[in-house]
Amino acid sequence: MKLSIYFKKFFESSQSSGVLLILCVALALGIANSSLAENFQNFLDQEIGLNLFHLKYPVSIWINDGLMAIFFLLVGLEIKREIVEGELSSFKNASLPIFAAIGGMIVPAIIYTAFNYGTDHSNGWGIPMATDIAFSLAIISMLGKKVPNAIKIFLAALAIVDDLGAILVIAIFYTEQIHWMYIFLSLGVSALLFLLNYFKVTKIIFYLIPGLFLWYFLHHSGIHATIAGVVLAFSIPTNISTTEISPLEKLEHQLHFPVGFFIMPIFALTNTNITFTNGMVDGLFSGLGLGIVCGLVLGKLIGINLFSWIAIKFKVSSLPQNSSWTQMLGVGLLAGIGFTMSIFIALLSFKGEIQIQDEAKFAILIASFIAAISGYVILNLSSSKTMEIEDEED
Repeated sequence: MKLSIYFKKFFESSQSSGVLLILCVALALGIANSSLAENFQNFLDQEIGLNLFHLKYPVSIWINDGLMAIFFLLVGLEIKREIVEGELSSFKNASLPIFAAIGGMIVPAIIYTAFNYGTDHSNGWGIPMATDIAFSLAIISMLGKKVPNAIKIFLAALAIVDDLGAILVIAIFYTEQIHWMYIFLSLGVSALLFLLNYFKVTKIIFYLIPGLFLWYFLHHSGIHATIAGVVLAFSIPTNISTTEISPLEKLEHQLHFPVGFFIMPIFALTNTNITFTNGMVDGLFSGLGLGIVCGLVLGKLIGINLFSWIAIKFKVSSLPQNSSWTQMLGVGLLAGIGFTMSIFIALLSFKGEIQIQDEAKFAILIASFIAAISGYVILNLSSSKTMEIEDEED
């Protein structure tokens, strides 16, 4: 009986999902550098699905474009709820993540370019622009009540805006061909979803089915399909100041467990299987390595906080409730966790150049590790008094 209660508490804790994610990272790195590496990679490259609807893809694509769209759906639901009735309901609060994300994309790109201008690596300027939303939220969730809810929401909103920006960068600068027919079909389905919301349709199934078509069309358009999860989330109806549970809240509740304890661990397991090779360490001290590490760690930290400070200084935005600039520094560092999107851009930047891709992957791994540890430490050491104030208000 005691054991079942223990596991119930474990699975209900957001901190536990973060621990599980880190264990999966360690397991993936162990597999990638063992005799199992080739078999594991062959499994990820194995194609499954139906040729009939052009839906036969490697396992890794189903995870990164399929399962992660569900993760983006959950985060999108949480962001929408906060915009409607929570921390982001005022313009000053809602605008800050946008300004922060813009700074967090521009400054890293400038730093990378400074190290690589005029070299064969100059095309990789988009690598340090991206924040890995899954890992950054997992790290901050491990801090529990030591961090104000407003800071967690700020990071989630910042990461979504950041990822949308990275998706646009990929679509405009790194995608060989955009299929406009699928873009227009995606816009049509998006319009349908928001019409359903406008006419107050509350059955979730009537949103999920068009959402599947939206994912399909976006995936075939050449744009990263995870954006479908965000669009779908913002179309799901919610309510303001009522005791009745909204469709958004129902779906959000249903998704928490599978996302935290299934989707995110699988995502970590399949995206951090980096095999260490000769020359990786030396590559850290090249223009490529320094551009990526400094871009992700320093660029994100400086860009997010500089643009946030400017927005607050001119009274366009305000700091997240009960937060401090020390905690903002911690968030700026956590946003430097690049991983999947950064690796994806690296692969697009240096197609066919395996050695350069490996050096870029290793630099992303090191930068993400530095950002995660330093961000966690700063947030953990920051004053807990803000949480005491928040608890008193609740």
